[in-house]
Amino acid sequence: MARLIVSYDIAADSAEFEKRYFEQHVPLAKKIPGLRKYEVSRSPVLTPFGPSPYQLVAILHFDDIAAIQNAFASSEGQAAAADAQTLSVAQMLLFEDETI
Repeated sequence: MARLIVSYDIAADSAEFEKRYFEQHVPLAKKIPGLRKYEVSRSPVLTPFGPSPYQLVAILHFDDIAAIQNAFASSEGQAAAADAQTLSVAQMLLFEDETI
């Protein structure tokens, strides 16, 4: 499996961010081809030492890195990525995972 982790900076208006994220962005992102699972944080995002600079973290599951690349080459993936940029994306990380 491969993961795409998207972290979003804390918004000036957290309530408006949450509304836009869940009412507009999530429906777009759930149309991304090859998406197997979509998880989001639903509580404050913390570090082991206290607060973090992130409001929300999303973890999108795909079969492999190629599936992520194909997904974001699609029109649905491009629409979701463009919308994510309007929501103050801090970083996007992708990787294949392994259970050890």
